[in-house]
Amino acid sequence: MKDKYPRIIGEYSSGIKGPLLFITAGVHGNEPSGVMALKKVFKELEHSLPEIKGTIVGVTGNRKALNKNVRYIDEDLNRTWTEKNVKDKVKNTHEKEEMFSIIKVLQDFPEKDFTKRYFLDCHTTSSASAPYISVQEVHDNDEWAHQFPPYIIRGFSDIVSGCIDHYMSRTGLTGFVFEGGQHESDEAVDNHEGIIWHAIAKAGSLDLYKLSAYPEAASKLEKLKTDQKTFDILYRHELKEDDNFKMEPGYKNFQPVKKGDLLAQHNGEEIKSKWDAFIFMPLYQAQGNDGFFIVEQVQ
Repeated sequence: MKDKYPRIIGEYSSGIKGPLLFITAGVHGNEPSGVMALKKVFKELEHSLPEIKGTIVGVTGNRKALNKNVRYIDEDLNRTWTEKNVKDKVKNTHEKEEMFSIIKVLQDFPEKDFTKRYFLDCHTTSSASAPYISVQEVHDNDEWAHQFPPYIIRGFSDIVSGCIDHYMSRTGLTGFVFEGGQHESDEAVDNHEGIIWHAIAKAGSLDLYKLSAYPEAASKLEKLKTDQKTFDILYRHELKEDDNFKMEPGYKNFQPVKKGDLLAQHNGEEIKSKWDAFIFMPLYQAQGNDGFFIVEQVQ
């Protein structure tokens, strides 16, 4: 029986020296749309055989959680990538085992073999959302991110410890996280496919017109460029393991909030906005340790 979630979803190269584009998807097991998009992309690449520079690799994140359609098994895989865990080779949970398996794949594509190494990590959100990029402001990540059409959030991985993009950045790769939309939406698959095609075009010098047809998903994403905005994070509402937290209904990513707006109930207390700003990543699922964020538009 064919493995539904193999570690390596696909690998493609024309044999021409160039960069590596290392794409991860399904780091959270209830977010399969990036995996679905990668399968579509590699199917088209193998069909059209376009010329690219360098190598494209697509990698599955939390395989066991994906098979169970749960966010994680023991702990959040997107919180395990700390310097201490990696240095000490801590493997005391399923997610840490998955982490080291992904690291092993990346090590099979060493820096010396490529002109540059890029990463793209694909995610979705529990509530409805416009697609957006989350970028850590180190190296040339921010400059790279601003070459793509969607909204851009800066600084998430500086606030939240142990994210995969923090690991990728500190080990010398350039890239960002892309949030494609709500977990189960068809739009999320399309948005992930679109960002992947744009990333291959930019990193691997792929002419998208050389495919069997110009990807419709890439065209859709291009339309976001006219409305691109950049946001910085002002506040994170952190949750502890046994907290009782419930967002007020109806909030969406990037929805404006005013001072005094009721945002959530936390351990029996009302949480009201202290800002005239925007709400970001409101939590509408059982698992997760971030209730919501508050962000401000900077450009």
